[in-house]
Amino acid sequence: MPDVSDNSPAKGHKVIHAYLNTLDASPGVYRMLDEKGAVLYVGKARNLKARVSSYARPTGHSPRITRMIRETTTMMFLTTRTETEALLLEQNLIKQLKPRYNVLLRDDKSFPNILVAKDHSFPPIKKHRGAKKEKGDYYGPFASAGAVNRTLNQLQKIFLLRNCSDATFESRTRPCLQYQIKRCSAPCVGYVTNAEYGGLVRDAEKFLQGRTTKVQEKLAAEMQAASEAMEFERAAALRDRLKALTFVQGSQAVNPAGVSEADVVALHMDGGQACVQVFFIRANQNWGNRDYYPRTGSGAEAAEVMQAFLGQFYDQKDPPRQILLSDEIEDADLLAEALAEKAGRKVELLVPMRGEKKELVAGALRNARESLARKMSETATQAKLLRGVAEAFDLDGPPRRIEVYDNSHIQGAHAVGGMIVAGPEGFLKSQYRKFNIKDAELTPGDDFGMMREVLTRRFKRLLKEDPDRQTEAWPDLLLIDGGAGQVSAVRGILAELGVEDVPMVGVAKGVDRDQGKEEFHRTGLRPFALRRGDPVLYFIQRMRDEAHRFAIGAHRAKRSKTVGATPLDDVPGVGATRKRALLAHFGSAKAVGRANLTDLKAVDGISEKIAETIYDYFHERG
Repeated sequence: MPDVSDNSPAKGHKVIHAYLNTLDASPGVYRMLDEKGAVLYVGKARNLKARVSSYARPTGHSPRITRMIRETTTMMFLTTRTETEALLLEQNLIKQLKPRYNVLLRDDKSFPNILVAKDHSFPPIKKHRGAKKEKGDYYGPFASAGAVNRTLNQLQKIFLLRNCSDATFESRTRPCLQYQIKRCSAPCVGYVTNAEYGGLVRDAEKFLQGRTTKVQEKLAAEMQAASEAMEFERAAALRDRLKALTFVQGSQAVNPAGVSEADVVALHMDGGQACVQVFFIRANQNWGNRDYYPRTGSGAEAAEVMQAFLGQFYDQKDPPRQILLSDEIEDADLLAEALAEKAGRKVELLVPMRGEKKELVAGALRNARESLARKMSETATQAKLLRGVAEAFDLDGPPRRIEVYDNSHIQGAHAVGGMIVAGPEGFLKSQYRKFNIKDAELTPGDDFGMMREVLTRRFKRLLKEDPDRQTEAWPDLLLIDGGAGQVSAVRGILAELGVEDVPMVGVAKGVDRDQGKEEFHRTGLRPFALRRGDPVLYFIQRMRDEAHRFAIGAHRAKRSKTVGATPLDDVPGVGATRKRALLAHFGSAKAVGRANLTDLKAVDGISEKIAETIYDYFHERG
């Protein structure tokens, strides 16, 4: 093992070479670390000794790999049984550790699906995101909530399926507005039988499975039969549904006849930046697309960017039967094997050279190219604004992370603090945080006290997780909604925590609280204003307004949750179904609390044991 001194640690290919005697030809994962112990790179190898020996050579590397080797002081290794296991472990470690020289997928949100529930005699059709725990059939993934909402809107027009909650369904005595605008068949009040509604559900599922021709034929036959029977109102309704279905088919941007299930993944790179466009093709229909801007690991080539993207993208997602790519990758067979093992069926990785599949990839590549051009233009504008912020507030350089704080409450009730983050890539919504105010001793409406709690919690966590400030989680600038008093209070809060070198600016409304006359307050300096029309002023206003919007949204969500709460929510063993049954039987939670054991046992779904639990809960509290 290399002799590493605390004062002047050895670095580079000689350090790496010293590890070769400890390695064999096993597959596994290796990590390269710098002198501070930060992980520079995570890689996998079919043969660890052979791979590491390639880094031990002093020459023959790309500039990116040369820089990485030069910074390496230690390495870590973990052997695996197979190269496939090494591939999966590599991607997990990259997502967890975020090494500087690896390609990193930064936006990895889950995708929404459409759920046709099967636990109700009149099942609803609705959007679903997250674990597939509810009983029913799932269709997806869709690229975005917007793509799901558009499809649900179409399904309601064509198949008249309900989208209300079970509680709303059971409480209806008259049809709702959805029936009036011809978006629902009103099963809640018996306007359609169970069998008829079941037929609508089956037709909707055929549509989601791509079998729209059969649905069209069925609707056309029903319309003809209704017309011949002189049921003209029914015939007109069927005609409208058929017209809506035809419109949907004609308006699909991509509707490939020969590709039933595939993801189309196209990569475009320019100036060290990358954009990956993913189109979701399911049931021969385009279910939306999304663009990604992976970090390219200080200059990785296209093949490495594409391979890393695929490994991380499908880490928590079910792969389709085919993945159509714009670029070849090195370990296509290995990745296909890993994805097939995950999916429990064959998964093909293809770089099509002709035909419809080639056209799909070309379309996705065109989108990737245009998206990256827009992103680079926006990034250039953002960089100019950040330079302006640094100049306005005398910062050492353009801030890479600006944190903006705001509070929201109504006379102290349902108080929430909000933090939004902005940087070179705009608003970083994955970094936003809300803070439910927990201090019960705060005076209602005490904004200073709320800010104290929010900042104390935020920076205590930062100090615990990253005391040496090695990550990008530390802010370069804090923006506080308020004037000199707020700035002084926040400075005192941070000083108590030992954080006295983070620049801070208070944004006050200024004269007449008029937008455009904001005053900026800093510790020990006179307040000042930026001229009207200054782009930097507009940028700061946007950040402040975004923090205000986020805090208000969190407050409203907390308030509405509290408003809808009842004492029954806290009774052990009483879930949504039993809660509905109790409220339907007694009329209110208060009446449930006053009920005796005999009356509680008379409610459908309430066993003797549950009845005793409910009775004991309310009477012990009293």
